[in-house]
Amino acid sequence: MLLTNGTIYTEQGKRENGSIFIDNGKIASLNRNRATGEHQVIELPESYKIIPGFIDLHIHGAGGADMMDATPEALATISKRLAERGTTSFLATTMTQADENIEAALKNARTCIDHQTTGSEILGVHLEGPFISPGRAGAQPSEHIRKGSVDMFQRWQEAAGNHIRLVTLAPEEDNDYALTSYLKETGVVASIGHSDATYEQVNEAVEKGITHATHLFNQMRGLHHREPGVVGATMLNKAIRAELITDGFHVSPAMIQLTYQQLGRERLMLITDAMRAQCMPEGKYDLGGQDVFVEGAMAKLSDGTLAGSILTLDQALKNTMIYTGCSLEDVIQMASYNPAKELGIQNKKGSIGVGKDADLVVLDDNNEVYMTLCKGEVHYRREESE
Repeated sequence: MLLTNGTIYTEQGKRENGSIFIDNGKIASLNRNRATGEHQVIELPESYKIIPGFIDLHIHGAGGADMMDATPEALATISKRLAERGTTSFLATTMTQADENIEAALKNARTCIDHQTTGSEILGVHLEGPFISPGRAGAQPSEHIRKGSVDMFQRWQEAAGNHIRLVTLAPEEDNDYALTSYLKETGVVASIGHSDATYEQVNEAVEKGITHATHLFNQMRGLHHREPGVVGATMLNKAIRAELITDGFHVSPAMIQLTYQQLGRERLMLITDAMRAQCMPEGKYDLGGQDVFVEGAMAKLSDGTLAGSILTLDQALKNTMIYTGCSLEDVIQMASYNPAKELGIQNKKGSIGVGKDADLVVLDDNNEVYMTLCKGEVHYRREESE
């Protein structure tokens, strides 16, 4: 396949009126003069942009389906709907539930990851909870919260076929930072989240292996002038890279701007934390056995607690540019390259370069998704009537 015209946002910078030649799911060349031969040619308007596919490290569901449904159909639905909005790969994210429910979801993820053939690629699992703070549960069911446990994690990692790539935990609930240390030793990203840790505890946990912060600001000890907390430690400790939900509700636009100024594009990753109501109409939905009410652009429990989001990453890009004044190149780094680097797969995903997976998104003049390619296959192309 040959994609021609448009501006290509490559690793080396923008290339106008260029072309991308795709072969066997990989980017074979970035040569605007390459002969097409017998290959399919997709010619784009010159004003369109070709950018790397988005990578969502924190998403629970979409299109009416949830990771915790523990069925192949649920993950297939999520993969399909994400591709429609420019997300070409993701971590299927669990939530705090009964042990057997988590294990069932992990076993299902293992099967789907090992045999997936279409749509947005499941890169692995993000285990969010149950090793979190009871005082910072948010929409995580508190009755299933437990202390950090290496033994339990080992059992779940085995069930997942070693596909757990990232774990959200509260380090102050991890005795002697045993689980945090074990995650570091085994190459799993240890993320602080749903945590009431103090500034000092966070910095201790970083020494043991914390490198990531789950949905910065949300359900963590906030910034105080006498106790900087998790937020202050994240901002000051450059070893930590942070997720950010930029729907304008989870974090205010002004705080998003301030965070971007403090952490810069190098340390931020845009995520959705979306639940099954993403890409669905308003109404009542389920999240971990709890009723979630979606109205407008917000998802809440009956007591008003935010319950994930219905944000999509293409919208997150546009919001972030509006709230911070950053460039398209900046948000590409936060939505594509940084997540790939966090998982250690920047050699094949997260940017446009020869030899990398052909995970591509075509944006129109208004930065709306026109087309999505996952490993060189067109999985979404907007019809003119849409």
